[in-house]
Amino acid sequence: ITMPNKTEKSDQEGQGCLSAEQYKVMRQHGTEHPFSGKYTDCKTEGTYICAGCGKDLFASDTKFDSGTGWPSYFQPINETAIEETHDNSLGITRVEVHCSNCGSHLGHVFPDGPQPSGLRYCINSISLDLKEKK
Repeated sequence: ITMPNKTEKSDQEGQGCLSAEQYKVMRQHGTEHPFSGKYTDCKTEGTYICAGCGKDLFASDTKFDSGTGWPSYFQPINETAIEETHDNSLGITRVEVHCSNCGSHLGHVFPDGPQPSGLRYCINSISLDLKEKK
């Protein structure tokens, strides 16, 4: 699915609007240390959005405690919110998750989550902002 109003930023533009830590994770495919992210234990209701472009990504009612040290969700907010690619950077095949609008690296998805999806979207807090429910 092609996003008609997709946000495209050069590497230099991305570097200008992200903190050094965000740039490392979101543009260079890094990761936060486990249990260090601001949303790991967050229970606030709302919508988690991309810190790079503001696109809605995950609803708080799909968040669960996976015990892994990263915020985890069993499904994205809709089928067009994220895109997936194969990541072989650690010598194993993982499925990388990124924002379908701006391409920012969010984390990875694993097949060991709860029902109804059976998936665990393991996401870096630094790649997200929370739009609190009013």
